[in-house]
Amino acid sequence: MNRPSAPSARTLVILAHPDLASSRITARLVEAVSDLPHVTVHEIGPASPDGRFDIAREQQLLCDHDRIVWQFPWYWYSVPAVLKAWIDQVLTHGFAYGSTGSALHGKTLQLVTSTGGPESSYAADNPTSRFTMAQLLAPLDATARLIGMRLAEPLVLHGARTVSDEDLAAHAKRYRYLLNLPDGPTKPTGPGTPT
Repeated sequence: MNRPSAPSARTLVILAHPDLASSRITARLVEAVSDLPHVTVHEIGPASPDGRFDIAREQQLLCDHDRIVWQFPWYWYSVPAVLKAWIDQVLTHGFAYGSTGSALHGKTLQLVTSTGGPESSYAADNPTSRFTMAQLLAPLDATARLIGMRLAEPLVLHGARTVSDEDLAAHAKRYRYLLNLPDGPTKPTGPGTPT
């Protein structure tokens, strides 16, 4: 992959992992992008030791960046609790949505996640899950729409428990490449479109 020639967007990585010190996947992906000069990595667990965020600070970080990445492990068909709490507290009416809530309009949202199960676990014909990754990510797609953000094509690493070091390195390289793109890999948003 060639490095893009246009300047990259100022990117904020909202890192949501309940135990980053024990993480193999999330930690490796963060390592792959944290030295990029246009990228700010913000681990939100330590930012809310009592379960409450400094709303003004979190919102200012969002305003200061053009592209927002939510990087998280896939937990029980959703985001980890710390990211859900951040969404609930930070994306407030009058800031992120509502008649005066346009602070994030036109920015790009990139989802970066990893699943424990293989890709086949996320198929409509799988008797256990019955849902595709696109269907499961639909609430985050709807969130992006509500707050006026363009949703980039999600970057998903399946089978995190068994992924080889080589495949993880290739995925980390892809992540770094995506964050070096001027606007990220945008895609049309719509119900059920993420993959």
